[in-house]
Amino acid sequence: MTTRTLVITASILAENGQSRGLAEHFIAQARTRDGLEVTHRDLVAEELPHLGLAELGSWQVADEERTADQRELAARSDALIAELRAHDVVVLAVPMYNFGIPSQLKAWFDRVMRAGVTFRYTENGPLGLVEGKRAVILAARGGQYAGTEMDTQTPHLKAMLGMIGIKEVDTVFAEGLAMGGGKRDAALKEARQAIDGLVERL
Repeated sequence: MTTRTLVITASILAENGQSRGLAEHFIAQARTRDGLEVTHRDLVAEELPHLGLAELGSWQVADEERTADQRELAARSDALIAELRAHDVVVLAVPMYNFGIPSQLKAWFDRVMRAGVTFRYTENGPLGLVEGKRAVILAARGGQYAGTEMDTQTPHLKAMLGMIGIKEVDTVFAEGLAMGGGKRDAALKEARQAIDGLVERL
């Protein structure tokens, strides 16, 4: 049985980013395992524009009634959702920018979180429609924030994933990366070891 994994990176530092390095380690380990397939989407290299009214409006129009421009706009979200649905695991490699997620990653979430498509509202609250998936968050941070009120990033990511139905989420933290070489090296080593363990369990 094949497990398909979608790895999403969003570091503006590209290959020099620590979160990108964690993602590359995950990909390298996954490719040594039989039965694991990996797709990598780099949201900086293939940057999505901020969501605008015209694109949002295109989702509200039935496909057969859309103009050519509306079809083109809607196709962007449709393709990203189809890609997400085609994979069993989504890995988010996430740097912390000003206590939040990169805007490039937010633009991706803005397109895969669609009412009536990936979740729907019910009288008992939202119901996620992306079923049978799990997620891994690879979080790289210059300081140490996990478990504190300054970590607004992790709850935000888990809330958005949960909204569409992905509630099984593992998190690997690499923190203190700007706090000196020894601390950085130890944190990255521990994170890579945690990634190795996750890959073994996929």
